[in-house]
Amino acid sequence: MGEVRSAIEGVIEGKRASVDLALVVLLAEGHLLVEDVPGVGKTMLAKALGRSIACSVRRVQFTPDLLPSDITGVSIFNQETRDFEFKPGGIFANIVVGDEINRASPKTQSALLESMEERQVSVDGTTYLLEAPFMVVATQNPIEMEGTYPLPEAQRDRFMARIQMGYPTPAAELDMLDSHGTSDPLAALTPVTDAATLRGLIDAVKTVYVSPAVKQYLVQVVGATRSSRELRLGASPRATLQLLRASRAHAALAGRDYVSPDDVATLGVAVLAHRVLPSTDAQLARRTVTDIIAQAISSVHLPDRR
Repeated sequence: MGEVRSAIEGVIEGKRASVDLALVVLLAEGHLLVEDVPGVGKTMLAKALGRSIACSVRRVQFTPDLLPSDITGVSIFNQETRDFEFKPGGIFANIVVGDEINRASPKTQSALLESMEERQVSVDGTTYLLEAPFMVVATQNPIEMEGTYPLPEAQRDRFMARIQMGYPTPAAELDMLDSHGTSDPLAALTPVTDAATLRGLIDAVKTVYVSPAVKQYLVQVVGATRSSRELRLGASPRATLQLLRASRAHAALAGRDYVSPDDVATLGVAVLAHRVLPSTDAQLARRTVTDIIAQAISSVHLPDRR
Protein backbone atom coordinates (compact mmCIF):
# COMPACT_ATOMS: atom_id res chain seq x y z
CA MET A 1 0.00 0.00 0.00
CA GLY A 2 3.00 2.27 0.42
CA GLU A 3 3.68 1.81 -3.28
CA VAL A 4 0.06 2.67 -4.07
CA ARG A 5 0.37 5.81 -1.95
CA SER A 6 3.54 6.85 -3.77
CA ALA A 7 1.92 6.29 -7.14
CA ILE A 8 -1.10 8.41 -6.25
CA GLU A 9 1.08 11.17 -4.82
CA GLY A 10 2.81 11.36 -8.17
CA VAL A 11 -0.50 12.74 -9.45
CA ILE A 12 -2.00 14.36 -6.34
CA GLU A 13 0.74 16.40 -4.68
CA GLY A 14 0.76 17.65 -1.10
CA LYS A 15 -2.37 15.76 0.00
CA ARG A 16 -0.96 12.91 2.10
CA ALA A 17 -3.85 12.96 4.60
CA SER A 18 -6.50 12.76 1.86
CA VAL A 19 -4.64 9.98 0.04
CA ASP A 20 -4.21 7.97 3.24
CA LEU A 21 -7.89 8.31 4.11
CA ALA A 22 -8.86 7.12 0.62
CA LEU A 23 -6.63 4.06 1.11
CA VAL A 24 -8.19 3.42 4.52
CA VAL A 25 -11.69 3.48 3.00
CA LEU A 26 -10.58 1.18 0.17
CA LEU A 27 -9.09 -1.40 2.55
CA ALA A 28 -12.12 -1.19 4.84
CA GLU A 29 -14.53 -1.84 1.93
CA GLY A 30 -16.22 1.52 2.38
CA HIS A 31 -17.22 4.42 0.19
CA LEU A 32 -15.84 7.94 0.10
CA LEU A 33 -17.61 11.30 -0.08
CA VAL A 34 -15.46 14.21 -1.26
CA GLU A 35 -16.88 17.67 -0.63
CA ASP A 36 -14.94 20.67 -1.90
CA VAL A 37 -14.81 23.47 -4.42
CA PRO A 38 -14.14 22.72 -8.11
CA GLY A 39 -10.64 22.11 -9.40
CA VAL A 40 -8.89 20.79 -6.30
CA GLY A 41 -8.42 17.23 -7.59
CA LYS A 42 -11.49 15.33 -6.37
CA THR A 43 -11.99 13.33 -9.57
CA MET A 44 -8.24 13.03 -10.16
CA LEU A 45 -7.83 11.34 -6.77
CA ALA A 46 -10.37 8.65 -7.64
CA LYS A 47 -8.89 8.05 -11.09
CA ALA A 48 -5.35 7.82 -9.72
CA LEU A 49 -6.53 5.36 -7.08
CA GLY A 50 -8.08 3.06 -9.67
CA ARG A 51 -5.18 3.37 -12.10
CA SER A 52 -2.56 2.53 -9.45
CA ILE A 53 -4.18 -0.83 -8.61
CA ALA A 54 -5.05 -1.98 -12.14
CA CYS A 55 -8.78 -1.78 -11.49
CA SER A 56 -11.60 -0.62 -13.72
CA VAL A 57 -12.72 2.98 -13.17
CA ARG A 58 -15.95 4.48 -14.44
CA ARG A 59 -17.02 8.08 -14.11
CA VAL A 60 -20.70 8.99 -13.95
CA GLN A 61 -21.56 12.68 -14.32
CA PHE A 62 -24.71 13.24 -12.27
CA THR A 63 -27.18 15.64 -13.89
CA PRO A 64 -30.89 16.37 -13.29
CA ASP A 65 -31.88 14.26 -16.33
CA LEU A 66 -29.81 11.21 -15.35
CA LEU A 67 -31.97 8.09 -15.00
CA PRO A 68 -31.52 5.21 -12.51
CA SER A 69 -31.04 2.83 -15.45
CA ASP A 70 -28.03 4.89 -16.55
CA ILE A 71 -26.35 3.79 -13.31
CA THR A 72 -27.61 0.24 -12.81
CA GLY A 73 -28.06 -0.85 -16.43
CA VAL A 74 -31.03 -1.82 -18.58
CA SER A 75 -32.35 -4.86 -20.44
CA ILE A 76 -32.57 -4.32 -24.21
CA PHE A 77 -34.37 -6.59 -26.65
CA ASN A 78 -31.94 -8.22 -29.07
CA GLN A 79 -33.49 -8.71 -32.51
CA GLU A 80 -31.05 -11.45 -33.46
CA THR A 81 -31.47 -13.67 -30.40
CA ARG A 82 -35.12 -12.69 -29.82
CA ASP A 83 -34.38 -12.23 -26.15
CA PHE A 84 -33.63 -9.46 -23.70
CA GLU A 85 -29.95 -8.67 -23.17
CA PHE A 86 -28.65 -6.87 -20.11
CA LYS A 87 -26.44 -3.84 -20.72
CA PRO A 88 -24.48 -2.98 -17.54
CA GLY A 89 -24.56 0.60 -16.31
CA GLY A 90 -21.89 2.81 -14.85
CA ILE A 91 -21.98 1.09 -11.46
CA PHE A 92 -20.23 -2.01 -12.86
CA ALA A 93 -16.63 -1.09 -12.07
CA ASN A 94 -14.16 -1.45 -9.22
CA ILE A 95 -13.91 2.30 -8.62
CA VAL A 96 -17.03 4.30 -9.48
CA VAL A 97 -16.63 8.08 -9.56
CA GLY A 98 -19.94 9.89 -9.07
CA ASP A 99 -19.26 13.51 -10.01
CA GLU A 100 -21.56 16.11 -8.41
CA ILE A 101 -23.85 13.47 -6.99
CA ASN A 102 -26.20 16.07 -5.52
CA ARG A 103 -27.21 17.32 -8.97
CA ALA A 104 -29.22 14.18 -9.74
CA SER A 105 -32.78 13.61 -8.56
CA PRO A 106 -33.43 11.62 -5.36
CA LYS A 107 -34.76 8.73 -7.47
CA THR A 108 -31.45 8.50 -9.32
CA GLN A 109 -29.43 8.94 -6.14
CA SER A 110 -31.30 6.03 -4.56
CA ALA A 111 -30.11 3.75 -7.37
CA LEU A 112 -26.76 3.70 -5.59
CA LEU A 113 -28.12 2.52 -2.25
CA GLU A 114 -28.36 -1.22 -2.97
CA SER A 115 -24.99 -1.24 -4.69
CA MET A 116 -23.22 0.56 -1.85
CA GLU A 117 -24.75 -1.51 0.94
CA GLU A 118 -25.11 -5.00 -0.56
CA ARG A 119 -22.60 -4.78 -3.44
CA GLN A 120 -25.13 -6.05 -5.94
CA VAL A 121 -27.57 -4.67 -8.52
CA SER A 122 -31.13 -5.89 -9.08
CA VAL A 123 -32.63 -5.21 -12.52
CA ASP A 124 -35.83 -6.78 -13.88
CA GLY A 125 -35.88 -9.42 -11.15
CA THR A 126 -32.29 -10.50 -11.71
CA THR A 127 -29.49 -9.82 -9.23
CA TYR A 128 -25.97 -9.11 -10.48
CA LEU A 129 -23.06 -9.23 -8.05
CA LEU A 130 -20.44 -6.49 -8.24
CA GLU A 131 -16.81 -7.53 -8.48
CA ALA A 132 -14.56 -6.84 -5.49
CA PRO A 133 -12.95 -4.50 -4.72
CA PHE A 134 -15.84 -2.10 -5.12
CA MET A 135 -15.75 1.52 -4.01
CA VAL A 136 -17.89 4.55 -4.76
CA VAL A 137 -16.15 7.91 -4.67
CA ALA A 138 -18.82 10.61 -4.83
CA THR A 139 -18.04 14.30 -5.16
CA GLN A 140 -20.17 17.34 -4.56
CA ASN A 141 -19.59 21.06 -4.69
CA PRO A 142 -20.73 22.78 -1.45
CA ILE A 143 -20.72 26.24 -3.05
CA GLU A 144 -23.15 26.04 -5.97
CA MET A 145 -26.23 24.57 -4.29
CA GLU A 146 -28.87 26.09 -6.61
CA GLY A 147 -30.86 23.42 -8.43
CA THR A 148 -29.33 20.56 -6.45
CA TYR A 149 -30.85 17.77 -4.38
CA PRO A 150 -28.98 17.47 -1.06
CA LEU A 151 -28.14 13.91 -0.10
CA PRO A 152 -30.59 12.56 2.51
CA GLU A 153 -29.18 11.43 5.83
CA ALA A 154 -29.84 7.76 4.99
CA GLN A 155 -27.58 7.97 1.94
CA ARG A 156 -24.87 10.07 3.60
CA ASP A 157 -24.76 7.41 6.31
CA ARG A 158 -23.66 4.84 3.72
CA PHE A 159 -20.43 6.71 3.03
CA MET A 160 -17.70 5.53 5.37
CA ALA A 161 -15.83 8.82 5.41
CA ARG A 162 -15.97 12.36 4.09
CA ILE A 163 -12.91 14.37 3.15
CA GLN A 164 -12.21 17.87 1.92
CA MET A 165 -9.23 18.16 -0.40
CA GLY A 166 -8.54 21.83 0.31
CA TYR A 167 -6.26 24.11 -1.65
CA PRO A 168 -2.62 23.02 -2.09
CA THR A 169 0.24 24.76 -0.37
CA PRO A 170 2.19 27.28 -2.50
CA ALA A 171 5.09 24.82 -2.77
CA ALA A 172 2.81 21.97 -3.88
CA GLU A 173 1.05 24.24 -6.36
CA LEU A 174 4.41 25.30 -7.79
CA ASP A 175 5.39 21.64 -8.23
CA MET A 176 2.02 21.05 -9.89
CA LEU A 177 2.87 23.62 -12.57
CA ASP A 178 5.99 21.63 -13.44
CA SER A 179 4.38 18.18 -13.40
CA HIS A 180 0.97 19.04 -14.90
CA GLY A 181 1.90 21.99 -17.08
CA THR A 182 3.23 20.08 -20.08
CA SER A 183 1.78 16.56 -19.67
CA ASP A 184 -0.84 14.56 -17.83
CA PRO A 185 0.81 12.57 -15.02
CA LEU A 186 -2.26 10.32 -14.84
CA ALA A 187 -1.48 9.00 -18.32
CA ALA A 188 2.01 8.00 -17.17
CA LEU A 189 0.76 6.28 -14.00
CA THR A 190 1.39 2.53 -14.11
CA PRO A 191 -0.29 0.00 -11.79
CA VAL A 192 1.75 -1.15 -8.82
CA THR A 193 -0.59 -3.98 -7.78
CA ASP A 194 -3.71 -5.78 -8.98
CA ALA A 195 -7.25 -6.47 -7.79
CA ALA A 196 -6.43 -10.00 -6.58
CA THR A 197 -3.67 -8.72 -4.31
CA LEU A 198 -5.93 -6.00 -3.02
CA ARG A 199 -8.63 -8.54 -2.17
CA GLY A 200 -6.03 -10.39 -0.11
CA LEU A 201 -5.10 -7.17 1.69
CA ILE A 202 -8.76 -6.48 2.46
CA ASP A 203 -9.12 -9.96 4.00
CA ALA A 204 -5.94 -9.39 6.03
CA VAL A 205 -7.27 -6.11 7.43
CA LYS A 206 -10.28 -7.96 8.84
CA THR A 207 -7.94 -9.95 11.11
CA VAL A 208 -6.46 -6.88 12.83
CA TYR A 209 -7.02 -7.29 16.57
CA VAL A 210 -9.33 -4.94 18.48
CA SER A 211 -9.22 -5.26 22.26
CA PRO A 212 -12.41 -5.05 24.37
CA ALA A 213 -11.16 -1.78 25.89
CA VAL A 214 -10.78 -0.18 22.43
CA LYS A 215 -14.22 -1.43 21.40
CA GLN A 216 -15.67 0.14 24.54
CA TYR A 217 -13.88 3.40 23.76
CA LEU A 218 -15.23 3.33 20.19
CA VAL A 219 -18.80 2.84 21.41
CA GLN A 220 -18.37 5.70 23.89
CA VAL A 221 -17.07 8.02 21.15
CA VAL A 222 -20.11 7.33 18.97
CA GLY A 223 -22.39 7.58 22.02
CA ALA A 224 -20.98 11.03 22.79
CA THR A 225 -22.45 12.31 19.52
CA ARG A 226 -25.90 11.05 20.54
CA SER A 227 -25.84 12.74 23.94
CA SER A 228 -24.37 16.05 22.75
CA ARG A 229 -26.73 18.99 23.13
CA GLU A 230 -25.18 20.60 20.08
CA LEU A 231 -26.40 17.79 17.82
CA ARG A 232 -30.02 16.99 17.01
CA LEU A 233 -29.01 13.80 15.20
CA GLY A 234 -26.18 11.62 16.45
CA ALA A 235 -24.22 8.91 14.67
CA SER A 236 -25.97 5.65 13.81
CA PRO A 237 -25.01 2.07 14.73
CA ARG A 238 -23.78 1.75 11.14
CA ALA A 239 -21.31 4.53 11.96
CA THR A 240 -20.01 2.48 14.91
CA LEU A 241 -19.37 -0.52 12.68
CA GLN A 242 -17.74 1.52 9.94
CA LEU A 243 -15.53 3.36 12.42
CA LEU A 244 -14.33 -0.06 13.62
CA ARG A 245 -13.53 -1.20 10.07
CA ALA A 246 -11.78 2.06 9.24
CA SER A 247 -9.72 1.85 12.45
CA ARG A 248 -8.55 -1.64 11.48
CA ALA A 249 -7.45 -0.38 8.06
CA HIS A 250 -5.73 2.65 9.60
CA ALA A 251 -3.78 0.39 11.96
CA ALA A 252 -2.78 -1.91 9.09
CA LEU A 253 -1.48 1.04 7.04
CA ALA A 254 0.61 2.02 10.05
CA GLY A 255 2.12 -1.48 10.12
CA ARG A 256 0.31 -2.69 13.24
CA ASP A 257 -1.77 -5.83 13.74
CA TYR A 258 -3.84 -4.22 16.51
CA VAL A 259 -6.04 -1.12 16.81
CA SER A 260 -5.09 1.60 19.27
CA PRO A 261 -7.36 4.35 20.68
CA ASP A 262 -5.41 6.83 18.54
CA ASP A 263 -6.70 5.12 15.39
CA VAL A 264 -10.27 5.69 16.54
CA ALA A 265 -9.65 9.30 17.60
CA THR A 266 -7.81 10.14 14.37
CA LEU A 267 -10.62 8.88 12.14
CA GLY A 268 -13.50 10.09 14.31
CA VAL A 269 -14.16 13.38 12.53
CA ALA A 270 -13.83 11.97 8.99
CA VAL A 271 -16.13 9.02 9.73
CA LEU A 272 -18.75 10.72 11.92
CA ALA A 273 -19.05 14.39 10.92
CA HIS A 274 -21.12 13.90 7.75
CA ARG A 275 -23.66 11.69 9.54
CA VAL A 276 -24.78 14.14 12.24
CA LEU A 277 -26.91 17.28 12.22
CA PRO A 278 -26.19 20.34 14.36
CA SER A 279 -28.84 21.78 16.65
CA THR A 280 -30.36 25.20 16.04
CA ASP A 281 -28.37 26.70 18.91
CA ALA A 282 -25.13 25.33 17.47
CA GLN A 283 -25.94 26.81 14.07
CA LEU A 284 -26.69 30.21 15.60
CA ALA A 285 -23.38 30.03 17.47
CA ARG A 286 -21.65 29.23 14.13
CA ARG A 287 -20.37 25.93 15.47
CA THR A 288 -19.36 23.47 12.75
CA VAL A 289 -20.01 19.74 13.03
CA THR A 290 -16.27 19.18 12.74
CA ASP A 291 -15.65 21.19 15.91
CA ILE A 292 -18.56 19.50 17.69
CA ILE A 293 -17.34 15.99 16.81
CA ALA A 294 -13.77 16.84 17.82
CA GLN A 295 -15.01 18.12 21.18
CA ALA A 296 -17.15 15.00 21.68
CA ILE A 297 -14.14 12.76 21.00
CA SER A 298 -11.93 14.71 23.42
CA SER A 299 -14.59 14.40 26.13
CA VAL A 300 -14.28 10.59 26.16
CA HIS A 301 -11.65 9.21 28.49
CA LEU A 302 -8.91 7.25 26.73
CA PRO A 303 -8.63 3.61 27.86
CA ASP A 304 -5.57 2.37 29.69
CA ARG A 305 -2.87 1.61 27.08
CA ARG A 306 -1.70 -1.44 28.97
